[in-house]
Amino acid sequence: MPLAMPVGVLIALLFGVMVWLLPALKVTAALIGVAAVLTIIRRPLRGLLLFGVLATFLPYATVQIGIRTTVSEALLMLVWASLMAHRLFALYNPPVHLLRTERWLIALMLFSALPFVVGQLMVHVDGNGPINWVRWLFNLSPLFLVPRLLGDVQSREQMTVAILLGTLCMLLLSIPVYLKDGNSTAIISVIGGLGYSNLDTLNQGLLGLSSRMGTPWTHPNIAGGAMAMLLPLAFCIGMTREGVVRHLGLVVAVLALAGLLFTGSRGALVSLALVMCWMARNRIPYVGRMLMAGAIFGALLLMFYPPLQDRFIGLFSSNDASTAIRFEEYSHFTDAMKMFPLGIGFKVDPPVPGTGLWGISNLWLNYIYKLGLVGALVFIGVTVVWWREARLPAHLVTLNRETALWLGTRAGVLAALLSGFFDHYFSFTTVLVALFWLLLGLNLYEARRLQANAHALASDARETP
Repeated sequence: MPLAMPVGVLIALLFGVMVWLLPALKVTAALIGVAAVLTIIRRPLRGLLLFGVLATFLPYATVQIGIRTTVSEALLMLVWASLMAHRLFALYNPPVHLLRTERWLIALMLFSALPFVVGQLMVHVDGNGPINWVRWLFNLSPLFLVPRLLGDVQSREQMTVAILLGTLCMLLLSIPVYLKDGNSTAIISVIGGLGYSNLDTLNQGLLGLSSRMGTPWTHPNIAGGAMAMLLPLAFCIGMTREGVVRHLGLVVAVLALAGLLFTGSRGALVSLALVMCWMARNRIPYVGRMLMAGAIFGALLLMFYPPLQDRFIGLFSSNDASTAIRFEEYSHFTDAMKMFPLGIGFKVDPPVPGTGLWGISNLWLNYIYKLGLVGALVFIGVTVVWWREARLPAHLVTLNRETALWLGTRAGVLAALLSGFFDHYFSFTTVLVALFWLLLGLNLYEARRLQANAHALASDARETP
């Protein structure tokens, strides 16, 4: 298009003025930023791949774009803006056909407008409801990016490598820091120089969790949930690929298991164990051996690692604080439903200050808390439709190069949903929710590919005399 010349002249004039008025370092940083933005606008897939790396490596590094938001969310916004620009200039025509899972998610997004409005009127506390609502919608949107940018096998493979690479960087940063200092707050001094904000608040929140590993996910339970979701994908890729990708998957799987134990997230560990039992029941190769190896490794770690001993003993102790708090939350949850039958919306997270209500550490009940009972039922509908739509025939549920991405993402999403019975982080937690819907989208469209291949093979077999 003839826009290249005037845009180039405008950028040249702009940076000429900046070089004249600003220090060279700031001009260089601005030049790199503009070049990155223009690259993503021209090739939105690169922006989504960068999201895969940063969302798993530094999920809560922030940037100022009129509002303070995470770099990961800003990348999602930029990717959508680039797709809109491509459509405007007829450079890219996204598919219009929506699968049932996508239609149900759109229904959830549309329904969320009702509790959003109700929360703005009924919740009388300070909070930026409109911004929080828009950010949550963007965190759901990766499901719709999969068919638009990851429609072929090669791009989905690149996305998988990006996710595993970011996870590897996060683990290589977190585990050595924790082994060196032995407490969760040691990571704060590191991530403080990597774009994280509100470090004082983060430090106070981690003081009571000092024996557990700190990560760029900020809270050990969030990190544990992320590891439980990504470890099956790393395992499946590591067992079926070759060369560097194989080594990447296996290293991430081993380190993620160690990181999961170091975080001390019991809910994530139980959910991952249940998923692995499901995989073993479906006779997935190597899973039984991995369960035995994990049990041996966990037993050795339990013998020589006092923080894990404390967390394990807490499972059977009547004095465990976190377990007691969860039971208190369940006993008071009906009070929240009576006070806010349509949900509290997006102005604040549970509990609402000044109401005397308790929060809730449960994915499903947190949807009721935020969106009301109808909103929670729509979310359950999304998960049920996805499970059915992305299901494969029993004889195809195995681990090989063709099914590795499907099996890894399916097991990861299932682990995230099971962990929701112990924690609420996969409901409205920024960035983590975006990764959840990205993996769900990858699983959905991998299933469509495998179903189409199976159907084609069956048709060929019927036509062959």
